[in-house]
Amino acid sequence: MAASASAQTPERHSAHLDRPDALERERFTISDLSTEFGVSARALRFYEDEGLIAPTRNGLARIYSKRDRARLAWILRAKNVGFSLTEIRELIDLYDLGDGRAEQRRTTLVRCREKIAFLEAQRADLEASIHELSDFVAMLEKLES
Repeated sequence: MAASASAQTPERHSAHLDRPDALERERFTISDLSTEFGVSARALRFYEDEGLIAPTRNGLARIYSKRDRARLAWILRAKNVGFSLTEIRELIDLYDLGDGRAEQRRTTLVRCREKIAFLEAQRADLEASIHELSDFVAMLEKLES
């Protein structure tokens, strides 16, 4: 019995880039962001080690800002659509240019269009492979009967 496609597809957590914090908080704990975004505390520490987010410290506790939350949402959205960590870093660093984010938006648009073209080419390749395999299965089934 074949498994359904949805059973084979890993669940993706939505990156809440366009959704403000429901409680209108200014500060977040590692637990807050882990729960909201469905990522592990280890993943958050990894993004911190990579310089993508920069929480402050209160003793041993990490305290994340609204900026960290927005950056995390952006990181996860970019990761979900296939951007590499290097690409994510390049794009997110453009936020700090001070030009009203215009350059970041322009560059992101270019990269997103490139990613769409790449994914469409992958889809075409996958569809061709599926068609070829379906033809092969049909031929084998015909030989069996």
